[in-house]
Amino acid sequence: MATGSNKSLVPIILSGGSGTRLWPLSRHCFPKQFVTLSSDSQFSLLQETLKRIESFDNANDPIIICNQEHRFVVAEQCKKVDINPKEIILEPYGRNTAAAILSAALRVS
Repeated sequence: MATGSNKSLVPIILSGGSGTRLWPLSRHCFPKQFVTLSSDSQFSLLQETLKRIESFDNANDPIIICNQEHRFVVAEQCKKVDINPKEIILEPYGRNTAAAILSAALRVS
Protein backbone atom coordinates (compact mmCIF):
# COMPACT_ATOMS: atom_id res chain seq x y z
CA MET A 1 0.00 0.00 0.00
CA ALA A 2 1.23 3.46 -0.80
CA THR A 3 2.61 5.46 2.11
CA GLY A 4 0.31 8.31 3.09
CA SER A 5 -2.64 6.81 1.24
CA ASN A 6 -5.99 6.58 2.99
CA LYS A 7 -6.98 3.63 0.82
CA SER A 8 -6.88 0.41 2.76
CA LEU A 9 -8.37 -2.27 0.51
CA VAL A 10 -6.07 -4.05 -1.94
CA PRO A 11 -8.29 -6.00 -4.34
CA ILE A 12 -6.85 -9.35 -5.37
CA ILE A 13 -8.37 -10.84 -8.50
CA LEU A 14 -7.71 -14.49 -9.23
CA SER A 15 -7.98 -14.84 -12.98
CA GLY A 16 -6.87 -18.40 -13.46
CA GLY A 17 -8.69 -21.19 -15.15
CA SER A 18 -8.16 -23.66 -17.92
CA GLY A 19 -11.29 -23.08 -19.97
CA THR A 20 -12.54 -26.66 -19.86
CA ARG A 21 -15.96 -26.36 -18.21
CA LEU A 22 -17.72 -23.90 -20.51
CA TRP A 23 -16.62 -25.21 -23.87
CA PRO A 24 -17.13 -24.11 -26.65
CA LEU A 25 -17.41 -20.52 -25.34
CA SER A 26 -14.42 -21.04 -23.11
CA ARG A 27 -11.19 -22.58 -24.37
CA HIS A 28 -7.69 -23.16 -23.01
CA CYS A 29 -6.35 -20.00 -24.67
CA PHE A 30 -9.46 -17.96 -23.78
CA PRO A 31 -11.09 -19.24 -20.55
CA LYS A 32 -14.45 -18.11 -19.18
CA GLN A 33 -13.15 -15.13 -17.21
CA PHE A 34 -12.37 -13.40 -20.52
CA VAL A 35 -15.72 -14.19 -22.16
CA THR A 36 -18.78 -11.95 -22.21
CA LEU A 37 -21.53 -14.22 -20.92
CA SER A 38 -24.44 -11.84 -20.42
CA SER A 39 -26.42 -10.31 -23.24
CA ASP A 40 -27.04 -7.38 -20.87
CA SER A 41 -23.35 -6.48 -20.74
CA GLN A 42 -20.53 -5.72 -23.13
CA PHE A 43 -17.92 -6.78 -20.58
CA SER A 44 -16.25 -10.08 -19.74
CA LEU A 45 -16.40 -11.61 -16.26
CA LEU A 46 -12.96 -10.15 -15.51
CA GLN A 47 -14.01 -6.70 -16.72
CA GLU A 48 -17.24 -6.85 -14.68
CA THR A 49 -15.15 -7.62 -11.60
CA LEU A 50 -12.76 -4.75 -12.34
CA LYS A 51 -15.66 -2.34 -12.78
CA ARG A 52 -17.17 -3.37 -9.42
CA ILE A 53 -13.93 -2.38 -7.70
CA GLU A 54 -14.34 1.18 -8.99
CA SER A 55 -17.33 1.64 -6.72
CA PHE A 56 -15.23 1.14 -3.56
CA ASP A 57 -13.95 4.41 -2.09
CA ASN A 58 -11.18 2.75 -0.10
CA ALA A 59 -9.76 0.48 -2.83
CA ASN A 60 -6.27 0.65 -4.26
CA ASP A 61 -5.51 -0.52 -7.78
CA PRO A 62 -6.03 -4.28 -8.01
CA ILE A 63 -3.46 -7.04 -8.13
CA ILE A 64 -4.40 -9.63 -10.73
CA ILE A 65 -3.06 -13.16 -10.76
CA CYS A 66 -3.23 -15.10 -14.00
CA ASN A 67 -1.47 -17.76 -16.03
CA GLN A 68 1.49 -16.40 -17.97
CA GLU A 69 -0.24 -17.50 -21.17
CA HIS A 70 -3.05 -15.00 -20.49
CA ARG A 71 -1.00 -11.94 -19.54
CA PHE A 72 -1.75 -10.05 -22.75
CA VAL A 73 -5.47 -10.83 -22.61
CA VAL A 74 -5.60 -9.58 -19.00
CA ALA A 75 -3.69 -6.40 -19.87
CA GLU A 76 -5.91 -5.70 -22.87
CA GLN A 77 -9.14 -6.30 -20.95
CA CYS A 78 -7.95 -3.98 -18.16
CA LYS A 79 -7.12 -1.32 -20.71
CA LYS A 80 -10.57 -1.55 -22.30
CA VAL A 81 -12.25 -0.70 -18.97
CA ASP A 82 -9.64 1.94 -18.10
CA ILE A 83 -8.15 0.05 -15.13
CA ASN A 84 -4.44 0.16 -14.43
CA PRO A 85 -3.65 -2.77 -12.13
CA LYS A 86 -1.04 -2.32 -9.45
CA GLU A 87 0.51 -5.55 -10.62
CA ILE A 88 -0.22 -8.60 -12.74
CA ILE A 89 1.34 -11.65 -11.13
CA LEU A 90 2.06 -14.40 -13.62
CA GLU A 91 1.83 -18.04 -12.67
CA PRO A 92 4.08 -20.27 -14.78
CA TYR A 93 1.44 -22.97 -14.31
CA GLY A 94 -1.67 -23.25 -12.16
CA ARG A 95 -1.24 -24.32 -8.55
CA ASN A 96 -4.81 -23.67 -7.42
CA THR A 97 -6.16 -20.93 -5.19
CA ALA A 98 -3.94 -21.13 -2.09
CA ALA A 99 -0.69 -20.55 -3.95
CA ALA A 100 -2.18 -17.62 -5.88
CA ILE A 101 -3.50 -15.98 -2.71
CA LEU A 102 -0.17 -16.48 -0.95
CA SER A 103 1.67 -14.82 -3.86
CA ALA A 104 -0.62 -11.80 -3.67
CA ALA A 105 -0.45 -11.58 0.13
CA LEU A 106 3.34 -11.53 0.00
CA ARG A 107 3.23 -8.66 -2.51
CA VAL A 108 0.82 -6.63 -0.39
CA SER A 109 2.66 -7.00 2.91
